[in-house]
Amino acid sequence: MSIVGKIHSIESCGTVDGPGLRYILFTQGCPLRCQYCHNPDTWNINDGKEMDTDELIEDIVKYKSFMRFSKGGITVSGGEPLLQPDFVKDLFIKCKDAGIHTALDTSGFIFNDKSKEVLEYTDLVLLDIKCYDAAIYKEITSVSLQPTIEFAKYLSTINKKMWIRYVLVPGLSDNNEHINNLAKFLAGLNCVEKVEVLPFHKMGEYKWEEIGAAYKLKNTVEPSSDEVNSAVEIFKKNGLSCSNAN
Repeated sequence: MSIVGKIHSIESCGTVDGPGLRYILFTQGCPLRCQYCHNPDTWNINDGKEMDTDELIEDIVKYKSFMRFSKGGITVSGGEPLLQPDFVKDLFIKCKDAGIHTALDTSGFIFNDKSKEVLEYTDLVLLDIKCYDAAIYKEITSVSLQPTIEFAKYLSTINKKMWIRYVLVPGLSDNNEHINNLAKFLAGLNCVEKVEVLPFHKMGEYKWEEIGAAYKLKNTVEPSSDEVNSAVEIFKKNGLSCSNAN
């Protein structure tokens, strides 16, 4: 059996979305509308191209030797992969059968029984938590924070390894109190291997223009090294392994 998914793009040798060299599959479709999204062209699930899991695994295994020596694997990102849970689950099953490490890059917003089935075949979750303040989270993403919090708690209960990603945006997600509250929450979870602080950038701004959408952060400056390091230290002071992912 092979399941068809909607795909935005593929990066065959990625190095920043999980450990080692990784085959990065960017899925099409996302329920969030993050103000700083650098791939707004992934939002509409009706765009992109169709690919099935059989043709994908045939391509993925070509890179297996690189994955093995670098302790890498496959990362399914987006968009939001959990909009297509049956597709991701089937692909991950095939990857596990081939001895390939699997990582899921998600916002955690879609949390249901289908998501839990995907997690059964996921080795590592890269969980993006945009902010720990509910009002600001909704301002950033246009959706509620609570599903992501429940998703993180569930990962903890099933002892699923996770890396937390936090984008530092001046004027939005740089409040030290909010960062400290997030750090305290994460410190109470199992299996948080590390936190990555990602400095806000504007590299995807031109894509907003291409899709005819207003880019609200046009006048927002990128955070300084000191600002990023300050956020990193807050996570570290709460006992978490943390780094600047720039």
